[in-house]
Amino acid sequence: MKVTRLIIENFQGVDSATLHFDGHTLLVGMNNVGKSTVCEALDLVLGPDRLSKFPPIEEFDFYNSTYLEADGETPKPLRIEVVLTDLNLETSNSCGSHLEFWHKEQRRLLEEGDADLVDTPAVEPCLRLETIGKYDPEEDEFEAKTYFSHSPNELDGSLKPVSKNVKRMIGFLYLRTLRTGTRALSLERGSLLDIILRLGKIRTGLWEQAIKRLRALDPPIDQDAAYLRTVLDSIEKRLAQYIPAQGKDSATKLFVSQLTREHLRKTMAFFLSMAPDQEPVPFQEVGTGTLNTLVLALLSFIAEIKKDNVIFAMEEPEIALPPHTQRRVANYLLNKTTQCFVTSHSPYIIEQFEPQQIQILRRSEQAELTAAPVILGGALKPKTYRKHARRGLCEAMLGKAVIVTEGLTEQVMLRAVADKMEAANEDKYPLDLSGVTIFSSDGDGSLPAFGAFFKNLGLKTYAFYDQKQRKPQEIQALQDAFDLPNETAFTGAEELLIREIPVDRQWLLLEEIRNAGEQGNVGIPVQRPDDDDVRALMANLLKGRKGDGTAGRLIDLCEMAELPISVVNFLSQVYTDFPQPEPVPVPIPIPSVLTENSPVPEVVVDAETVQHLVFGVQT
Repeated sequence: MKVTRLIIENFQGVDSATLHFDGHTLLVGMNNVGKSTVCEALDLVLGPDRLSKFPPIEEFDFYNSTYLEADGETPKPLRIEVVLTDLNLETSNSCGSHLEFWHKEQRRLLEEGDADLVDTPAVEPCLRLETIGKYDPEEDEFEAKTYFSHSPNELDGSLKPVSKNVKRMIGFLYLRTLRTGTRALSLERGSLLDIILRLGKIRTGLWEQAIKRLRALDPPIDQDAAYLRTVLDSIEKRLAQYIPAQGKDSATKLFVSQLTREHLRKTMAFFLSMAPDQEPVPFQEVGTGTLNTLVLALLSFIAEIKKDNVIFAMEEPEIALPPHTQRRVANYLLNKTTQCFVTSHSPYIIEQFEPQQIQILRRSEQAELTAAPVILGGALKPKTYRKHARRGLCEAMLGKAVIVTEGLTEQVMLRAVADKMEAANEDKYPLDLSGVTIFSSDGDGSLPAFGAFFKNLGLKTYAFYDQKQRKPQEIQALQDAFDLPNETAFTGAEELLIREIPVDRQWLLLEEIRNAGEQGNVGIPVQRPDDDDVRALMANLLKGRKGDGTAGRLIDLCEMAELPISVVNFLSQVYTDFPQPEPVPVPIPIPSVLTENSPVPEVVVDAETVQHLVFGVQT
C-alpha cells in the first residue's frame, strides 16, 4: 500500500498543498519550509493513535491559528486528504464500498463518464481518506475525525468515520527521531515498544501479570523503611480521628505505582547495559547515538511483524549517527518498507535515494507548499550526479541559490573573498544564511549542465568562469542555464589572482610557504625578485596546488581594498540579490504616559534591545 496524493488545507504552516508521490520519497528543503508538516499531516490521517489524545488538535494546528472565519464565529476547518493505491487484499475487502479508481498517468480520480477507463492498465483501485479538524464553539474544544471520502452507503450524504482497525491495516508509522527515541522503549501509548506489543497481541497479559505481582510484593515496600513506617502509622492514627480506616494489618501501604494500566505505562522502565562493567541504566540515559540506533532496531522488529505493509515517515534519521549508520538507516528504509517518507539534511542519507525519489519543497509567500522533483535532464548524467552528490549537490539542493564555478580554485577564492566581505561589512548578509551555495563543477564543459539542473529545481543560478573563445551555441547555453553568467577578463583563476592582488601580498605568502618548507618543486628564493618573477612564482604555486586552499591563504593576507576586484564586483551582485533581512517591528506598549487613545510606538527589536530588556545591559 502506498500514498499517492496528499492534499493539505489550513494546517500548521501550510495554507494549501497538493503533493504527488511515487513510492519512496525524500523530502528536502530549507528549515521551516514544511517537511515536518507533511509528515504530521500523513500521521493525522493514517496514524491509528494520532487522534486518541485529547484534544487531538489545538490552535496552532491551524494555519496562522485561524480556526474561525472572518466573522469570528463560524469555524474554519483544517482538512487533509490522502489517496492510497497498491491496496492489499485485506484492505480492499474491508473497505470495498469506499474504493474509487485512480488514473496513474493523469494523476487524478476517475469521475462520472470515465467508466470505459476502469479496465485500462493506467487505472487502479484506490482508497481516499480525509481528516477534518475544527473548533466546536459550544463545547469550547477542538475535534478531529478521519472519514472515508467516498461513502456512497451513507443515506444522509455524510462521510463514514474510519476505525482504528482500518488504520492499523494501512500500517503507517511516524517516527520523530529525537522525540521518539526518548520514549522508544517506554510503554506509553504510541511508543515503539507499545506498537510491538500491540502487534504481537500480548498487551493484556502483560498488565494483568504486572499488577498482580506488584500487589503481592512480600514484604511490602514500607516494611523495609522503619522510619517511614513510623510516619505512616502516625498519619493513620490521625486519619482515624476523622474517618475510620479499616484494613488488614495496616490501613496505609506503599506500592511502586497506582497499580493501573495507565500509570504503569508511565512508570515501567526499560534498563540497558552497554558494557560488561556497567550496571544497567534507564534506556533514556544512554548516548544519543545509541538511542537512535535502538530506534532503528525496533523499526526492524516492527517491519518483520508487518512484512507486507509498512509505511514509515521518519524525521532526520541522521541525528547523532555516524555516516556508516546513516547509510544503513537509509538502506533499511528503502529495502524493508513498502513506502517511506524521510526528511533529511545529510548528504549520506540524500545520496542513497535516486534523483526521482527526491522532492524539493518550496513554500510561497501565500503559504502554498509545492514539491519539485529532481530531474537530471539530458546533459547531467546519472554518473556525474552521483559523483557530486555528497560533495556539493545535496547542499545546493537545500538552498535558494547556487554559484557554479569551473574548478576548486575558483570555489576557494569566492568563499575566501565572501568571508572577508562579510567580516568587514555587517550589511553583507552571510551567503550561508541566505541559502547560497558555491559549487565546483570540475570543468568548463559541465557548467551549462549543472546550471540547467539547479535552475529546474527553482534555484537562482550564478556562474563564475574564465574567458575563452566560445561558439555561439555555447554562449547561449550558458545564458539559458544561469540567471547571471559571469565571464572574467582572465584565462584562469591563477591569472586573476596574480593580476588583481598586490605583489607585496603575493611575496608575503611565498615567504611563509618557503619558511615552512612547503614550496615543493617551486623554487622560492631568499631575496625577493622583481614583480613579474613574483607573479610567475605565485602562478606556478597556485597551478600546482589547486584546491588545497592556497588561493584562500593568499586572500586572507589581503585588506579589503586589496581583494580581487573581479570577484568583489561579482559577489556584490549576489549580496544585492540576497540582502540582510529587515528586523521585524514589534509593538511594545509603554503604559506610564500613554492615554487610552494614544498610538502604540513600534520598536525594532535587535540584539541590543534584547540585551537591555532581558538582562538590563546598557549599550
